[in-house]
Amino acid sequence: MTEVFPTEKYLEIGAHLGTELKTGYMKKFIFKSRKDGLKVLDIETVDKRLKAAAILLAQYKPSEICLVARRSYGQRPVKKAAKIIGAESVTGRFLPGLFTNPIGKEFIEPKIILIVDPQVDKQAIKEAVSRGIPIIALATTMNKVQFVDLVVPINNRGKKALALAMMGITKEILKARGELKSDEDFKYKIEDFEYTRK
Repeated sequence: MTEVFPTEKYLEIGAHLGTELKTGYMKKFIFKSRKDGLKVLDIETVDKRLKAAAILLAQYKPSEICLVARRSYGQRPVKKAAKIIGAESVTGRFLPGLFTNPIGKEFIEPKIILIVDPQVDKQAIKEAVSRGIPIIALATTMNKVQFVDLVVPINNRGKKALALAMMGITKEILKARGELKSDEDFKYKIEDFEYTRK
């Protein structure tokens, strides 16, 4: 039984599709392998983990949260989510020292971060680990996630899947904070979060 979105929604946009490759840790989230070799994630787990990520983030003040996305498909979803929940966002190139160099112009001190892809957001992970900052990561079947505190298994390569993930986390954070009574009161659509070419 899914809570954040109906099962059909995940299926419709391919949020449950992984890659042909899998890492040891991500193996437990795989429901099956398709004939074409693509791994299929367990939708119930995807949904539960999205909810868990939101509940964890909701325990922090908005200003203590930082959402990170270097991958272009993740930048608009992250910016939109951050704007709605009042968090910081770092998109594009992650400047070394952003979390670790207090004299840097851009220096920020988040208490928790969410990253879109452990493979490309490596610098953010490295700095968060050195500062003891908890890490939530959206991860596909081939991602290495050894430094991640909470893994959300999902298709983190697809623009619609990333939009859905960030929309779901945003909605559930607002509900956990008591700022939203029900899903029906959430006024945003997936298109509001989805990557578009300028």
